[in-house]
Amino acid sequence: MFESLDTRRGIGSGGGPAQASPGLPIRVAVLGIIALALFAVLFLRLWFLQILTGDDYRQQALGNRVRTMVLPAARGNVVDRNGTTLVENRVATVVQLDPRRLPQQQRAAAAEWGRQMGLRALRPEGSRGPLVPIPAPATDELRLRFDALARVLGIPAATLNERVVQQLAALPYANVRLKVDVPASKRDYLLENRRSFPGISVEQVYLRRYPEGSTAAQLVGTTGEVSAKELGTDAFRGVRPGTIVGQEGIERTYDQYLRGTAGVQSITVDAAGRPKSQRVARAPQSGLSLRTTLDLPLQQSGEKWLARTIAGGTGTAGAFVAIDPRNGQILAMGSAPTFDPSVLAAPISQERYDALFGEKASAPRLNRAIAGFYPSGSIFKPITAFAALDKQLITPSTKVNDEGFITIADRDFTNPKKEAYGPIALPRALQVSSDVFFYRLGARLNALPGQVLQGWARRLGLGRPTGVDLTGEGAGTVPDRAWRMRVGKAEAACRKRTGKPSCGISDMRPWSVGDNVNLAVGQGDVQVSPLQMAVAYSALANGGRIVRPHVGLAVENSAGGELQRIQVSAGRKVALDAGSRQAILEGLKLSTRDDGTSADVFRDWDQRRLPVYGKTGTAERQSKADQSWFVGFVQDPDRPILIVATIEEGGFGAEAAAPIVCRMLNQWYEQSASCTPGKSQTR
Repeated sequence: MFESLDTRRGIGSGGGPAQASPGLPIRVAVLGIIALALFAVLFLRLWFLQILTGDDYRQQALGNRVRTMVLPAARGNVVDRNGTTLVENRVATVVQLDPRRLPQQQRAAAAEWGRQMGLRALRPEGSRGPLVPIPAPATDELRLRFDALARVLGIPAATLNERVVQQLAALPYANVRLKVDVPASKRDYLLENRRSFPGISVEQVYLRRYPEGSTAAQLVGTTGEVSAKELGTDAFRGVRPGTIVGQEGIERTYDQYLRGTAGVQSITVDAAGRPKSQRVARAPQSGLSLRTTLDLPLQQSGEKWLARTIAGGTGTAGAFVAIDPRNGQILAMGSAPTFDPSVLAAPISQERYDALFGEKASAPRLNRAIAGFYPSGSIFKPITAFAALDKQLITPSTKVNDEGFITIADRDFTNPKKEAYGPIALPRALQVSSDVFFYRLGARLNALPGQVLQGWARRLGLGRPTGVDLTGEGAGTVPDRAWRMRVGKAEAACRKRTGKPSCGISDMRPWSVGDNVNLAVGQGDVQVSPLQMAVAYSALANGGRIVRPHVGLAVENSAGGELQRIQVSAGRKVALDAGSRQAILEGLKLSTRDDGTSADVFRDWDQRRLPVYGKTGTAERQSKADQSWFVGFVQDPDRPILIVATIEEGGFGAEAAAPIVCRMLNQWYEQSASCTPGKSQTR
């Protein structure tokens, strides 16, 4: 047993210890030498890098810098319903200045200027005082830099300084755009002489291009650099300073689709600022395109005849809107005077901006179709008719004696030239636009509880925004007792605050029957926009649906493929009595034929195939000539259309507004009516 155990422990049979293999120590020694050699190599390499060449690598590290540059994304195109381009892009060169390369004194002076301008803007208009002067360059060295750069760019040094101050005040950390659309020769000169122009960079940007010129200018809107205030909102979360975003119109409403996403490029430069390598960290993504409901030929027709009417001496300004009364699609919308939107695609001087768009200009950027508010004149009368029929003050066949005048509350109300029409029912009253007929209704409606006339006006969309997908829309005014009290209180508060005998807000009188009589014919304090009247008349045309007007149709990719259909609510429904509606439609049809108020305009129109329903309006305006209105629509089953036009100081409805609508209908239905101005002088 013990022998067996000893044998397992390595004791030989001779009783001595077992002998080790002679090759094992040699192998251990070789492995040790190899390990020592590897450690020696690593140690020597580390010593070489840190001791012998450490300064060289340190200098290289200090001399290299990685800079990031934003790669702008191209905005998406805007096209009409048939795919014709209204707005697209073009590439331009922009010269920019890095604000970090400016003296601290200059940045501080710009911030102070911005603060003072902000305080000035808070003061009431008319008491703001003169503009705060632009501070001069903070140092002589900066002044010399601006002088040298001005000679290259071909603009005054004072203009450069002004742009620097204004943009620093708005966005202190964004690059300052000094000039956009720089010629290739000047671009190359700046690139070849970088050291002479510290902080200057030359980059490519996308500018908006308008193939159709000023067509639909107020509608498509404008773009511009995102402001500091906008950067703090949810709509522009993640947007970098200096990004071009929509500011007005379609560009603003659909900016989230049109804008795209900027890219980022990393550039490695040496200590002298010379590029050594670059890579695109994130490629820019172009914006999507927007297909609109607009019909370009119809839009151009409306703008042409609106401009010609005003240029011919009839009126001073105006607007039109054409709509599909079934669904609210805006087929055309225009406003005059207008402007060239390409002027605002790149920075312009303050002097030129003031000349084109300042207080003394004719407000060309104002979209009068949605933000121009006027008394409506007789195009309001169908609303009065609905209110009176609803309360059974009359029936469609009730005859009212029109003697040419009527006395209400010791005041005489008359037809133009006191023309008398005798006993007439509602259709005939609309055909000849009898004021006396509707004066009587206004007086009777005023005696009813609940202000019925105002209720019907609001029910049909007046006194509130239509919800159109454009910026700048207002609400207008449907005057009633509460409104009269509200403006009276505002007038009293203003007089007390300012000490003025009158602030022009209200004459401080209470509501009277005369107010309702005036409202019944679209006069007095009522204020409506062309688009609001288009919505109201669309309900009449379609049987009672208050459509939501819209210009956005679909979001598309660059190839024109539809990605998303823009959903619009069907609109609310208003119950219209069928008999009442038919009587009003009959009156509107009669007004464009025989001795109707617009019969002269539509004298040679094909009424049998395409009957026109229309209403003239002539609204009196304080201290101004009369406002011309016309609403016309055709209930064609395939291509229905409703058009509203108005001309400021245009005179009678048949004289200025009706011919514009007639000519637009000519274009839409490929007709050739003469559309001559009418002779009717009704209000």
